[in-house]
Amino acid sequence: MSFFDIEKSSANNYFHSMKDQFQRLVYGRSEEVFAAGDAARDKITNMKQLEERRKLIRKTFISSIGGLPSMNTPLKSKVVGSIQEKGFRIEKIIYEPRPNALVTANLYIPDGLRKPTGAVLFVCGHNQQAKHASEYQIVCRHLVNAGLIVLAQDPIGQGELFSYYEKALKNTTVNWGTGEHDHVGAQCVVLGDSIARYFVHDAMRGIDYLSSRPEVDAKRIGVTGNSGGGTQTSMMMMEDPRIAAAAPATFIMNRRTYMYSGGAQDAEQIWPGMTAKGFDHEDILLPMCPKPVCVLAVTYDFFPIEGTRQTVERCRRFWELSGKAGNLEIVEDTSKHAYTPKLARAAARFFSQHLLDKEINVNSDAIEAIEPSKLWCTPSGQVKEDRTGIRFVFEENQDRLSEFEALRKNYPVERGKESALRWLKEQILFNRRPTNLNPRFWKSREEEFCVENGYWWSQKEVINEGVLFRNFRFAEKKLPVTLAVWNGGTTAIRQHLGWLRKTCESGRAVLVLNVTGVGGSEPNPLNAVAPHAPYGVMHKLNDDLMWLGDSICAMRAYDVLRTLEALRQWPGVDAKDLRVYAHGAQGVYAELATAVEPGLGSIELHEEFEGFGAWVKARHYDVYGSRSLLLPGVLRHLDLPDLRKWRGKHYLKN
Repeated sequence: MSFFDIEKSSANNYFHSMKDQFQRLVYGRSEEVFAAGDAARDKITNMKQLEERRKLIRKTFISSIGGLPSMNTPLKSKVVGSIQEKGFRIEKIIYEPRPNALVTANLYIPDGLRKPTGAVLFVCGHNQQAKHASEYQIVCRHLVNAGLIVLAQDPIGQGELFSYYEKALKNTTVNWGTGEHDHVGAQCVVLGDSIARYFVHDAMRGIDYLSSRPEVDAKRIGVTGNSGGGTQTSMMMMEDPRIAAAAPATFIMNRRTYMYSGGAQDAEQIWPGMTAKGFDHEDILLPMCPKPVCVLAVTYDFFPIEGTRQTVERCRRFWELSGKAGNLEIVEDTSKHAYTPKLARAAARFFSQHLLDKEINVNSDAIEAIEPSKLWCTPSGQVKEDRTGIRFVFEENQDRLSEFEALRKNYPVERGKESALRWLKEQILFNRRPTNLNPRFWKSREEEFCVENGYWWSQKEVINEGVLFRNFRFAEKKLPVTLAVWNGGTTAIRQHLGWLRKTCESGRAVLVLNVTGVGGSEPNPLNAVAPHAPYGVMHKLNDDLMWLGDSICAMRAYDVLRTLEALRQWPGVDAKDLRVYAHGAQGVYAELATAVEPGLGSIELHEEFEGFGAWVKARHYDVYGSRSLLLPGVLRHLDLPDLRKWRGKHYLKN
């Protein structure tokens, strides 16, 4: 058997199907909490219970995304230009939701207003041009033609707000929209935040701006948007009680049907731990009850229409319970994912009814978009081309990191260490379901190396595997053992062959471990994307785990802990003399495990992951496989340099 054969052999496990075990675990545990959430909502029979659920949703959501920045900073809003159109004008607005952070927006104002009137915040989906995209202009023009004031604002990474725009390049170094959201959003995760906190905050400050305008009746403000704008609308429905009416478009579904669609979601659409609390999209609608809500949907969406219909139908009884059954409706269009003219007409009719007390039906035929650049709030169409010193989420993350590093530094050393390690152990053990190892060991080759394969249960539903090497001269001896944890596990043995030979020749056995999702347990693809690439199956399953309050990083650290137990049962191995060899970024799983389990002995690091804090400080990084390193909230408690310092003599660095 060649080393090529050894690297491939882990996929040929004949006693247990490993390729889909990770998916089965994630989906199975999600199904359990989906059912628990349905049961909890089914128990609501009166308005008092509904109010309790509303409070729980808001509290849980805001905690999930890391809280909100201050709402008390000056907006410093400016009107930087104006366009007169037939029947309305469009003002170009710039305001500061947070100091030195900007939002660029267009304010549509009907002509002839004589008193404060109803307004709608339009939040944009994942369109590069955002507020000045033709599709979104047309929606805003439907609304203003109905007599509504409309504030359409650019979201992070879109429109005029490309965070990674470089003036020297006249281009971005990280792709606009979801590429940018995921790039910096992943860095938010290890800070215990979600990039959603900034989307919500920007939108809430948009409501602040509308409320400050004399033309607007602050008690009659609605919100709408589709796709990513549907996400923002949904978050506002849960969080901002000032919203008088809402029309979330092409987003409302349910978590279960989307899980089975096989797609990952964007960073601002991941709310860690919410599924574990029984949350589903019904809990987006419930906080609005009995206020008016119009769910807008398309039948050919990648957000499953079946889930949309189910969610709306299950929520009807709450509006009936409140005596406002007519305030919940759903409008569908036969279309692909878009805010279609039919949905725009429905939104105009809905908001004019509930915010203006009028029945207005807007004719779409005469509505056309204008040249997008006419709506720019900056001369070039990019804030970073025309302004300096503007802050985006990356810069906000640096402040959050400094805040948490200062807090950690101020802890008494021993108490801080004890608290941090207790937290880390809780993350690693969270929601694990231990079971007997029931190991299987057998020899598969005897040449230069004596090679043995092993399989054991890491937890219920999850098999781990590894390959044990020993030099042929020590074939019959009981040997001390080194546990090797590196990127790719047994699929990358040849890259480490020199070290492997040297270690085995010294009289030690080496176990090369495949953690969950590596080697024979790498999941089958769920979409057309490579498994470890952005939006591939590992990205998708890790997002589902984070919804459950878990992570691949914590699960794999648990795998390392269980491997210690497996080695204690491995014939011909002396697990009392155990060392750990961690190489590359995925060596972090071994670092985390050895921090909470002294029995794992010393650890030697090579080309190690520098630390979570250092990664947050990196403006650019390799995104491939990076989501498997995310340990949510870790920087509020510790960083890898802390673990290395605490480990002392048990930490060896190449």
